[in-house]
Amino acid sequence: MASGLEADPLTAISPVDGRYSRRTEALAPRVSEFGLIRYRVRVEIEWFLHLAALGGVGPPALDLDRQARLRGIWENFDIADARAVRALEAQTNHDVKAVEYFVKAAIARVDESLASQIEFVHFACTSEDINNLAYALMMRDVRETVLLPAMQRLIGSLRDFGRPLADVPMLARTHGQAASPTTAGKEIANVVARLARQAESFRCAEILAKMNGAVGNYNAHVVAYPSVDWPRSTREFVSSLGFVFNEHTTQIEPHDYLAEWFHNLVRFNQIVLDLDRDVWGYIALGYFRQRAVTSETGSSTMPHKVNPIDFENSEGNVGLANAMLTHLAEKLAVSRWQRDLSDSTVLRSVGTAFGHCLIAWDSATKGISKLAFDRHRTQGDLRGAWEVLSEAVQTVLRASGGHEPYEQLKRLTRGRQIDETVYRHLLEELDLSPTDRDKLLRLTPEAYTGLAAELARRVLGEPP
Repeated sequence: MASGLEADPLTAISPVDGRYSRRTEALAPRVSEFGLIRYRVRVEIEWFLHLAALGGVGPPALDLDRQARLRGIWENFDIADARAVRALEAQTNHDVKAVEYFVKAAIARVDESLASQIEFVHFACTSEDINNLAYALMMRDVRETVLLPAMQRLIGSLRDFGRPLADVPMLARTHGQAASPTTAGKEIANVVARLARQAESFRCAEILAKMNGAVGNYNAHVVAYPSVDWPRSTREFVSSLGFVFNEHTTQIEPHDYLAEWFHNLVRFNQIVLDLDRDVWGYIALGYFRQRAVTSETGSSTMPHKVNPIDFENSEGNVGLANAMLTHLAEKLAVSRWQRDLSDSTVLRSVGTAFGHCLIAWDSATKGISKLAFDRHRTQGDLRGAWEVLSEAVQTVLRASGGHEPYEQLKRLTRGRQIDETVYRHLLEELDLSPTDRDKLLRLTPEAYTGLAAELARRVLGEPP
């Protein structure tokens, strides 16, 4: 480095590659410059093989052995090969042209008989034919091997934490005030259900790609080989790579699917943010305790502190991730006329956005692993909030045809904190049948949780 500093996490400009590099290292071979170049090489090779298989177009048909040798170019692509591509780019000042030259030389090297056919590398292609498929390969690999597993780890950690708490009562809070009780497990189940739905939506989201030339009309293809059904052939090629063919494009695949992807991740992240802030609040209330790690320090001056740093870290990284993902979604769907280059530089930042997602999810997962539920604290809050049973009382009165039951309970309870003695006295004042009065006398805040436990177990499963 010009400054004399060696490449090291301590000298990285971005914390994704620096401070948090251990959390994001799984992204490196996929979303880095190396990864992008390798995916481009793969597309160039596969397009050459596709042309060879057409018959009557370009290179001759290749047997399985020769196909395997050509595929070995991208399968065995390493950092030295990436450096060779970058050296070519220094001459061409064009990143995809450098890949084309590299692939031509590599094909001629591994199979001399194809040296006369190497001009069919990049045949009828614009750079975006290669790029959009390279990014499609990247997105699929990142989704399947990095992002979805990280999502499932977070969801799994919540399930494991919440399952034993399915029937443990807890005072709910609406508008920050005491409300009808719930169970701790039910509140965790709510988050699990939301996250799981978004993760499944992300898993199923389509990946679109195109291979139709400079402005999407097969202009060059038709001039060279007018008898070929190019839409059908390119559809087959795109499908062979596992993607949905987009027939209607300009020079670029319009990136609408990427916008859908990024918005899906934003929604998942917003649920994580909701979780982070709620857990932070429950820690502040004392409902959740954090297990202290002996070697860690909570405050540089207050020795007693065990701060909710994992959830705060997650919250901060969600913000960074969503700022980037939102910009990506909004920017990439817009391109001047048939093409401008502003998407190219923006797309190179997808790895940074994914990195902040991973950091956020990993921090939340780590924080959950340190949590313990304080039943004594929640039990105390419940026993000090008998006023929450006013909902039950007025509803029983409604069911029995009582006169203005809501208004009666409002006059007696609104804004008041009620203990058990006051609650029992209140029941004596109301016009209740003996059966209803007996039922309400047996009720306690801890027992007033409705179907919370059942609903929790539907999502979290039965405890072991």
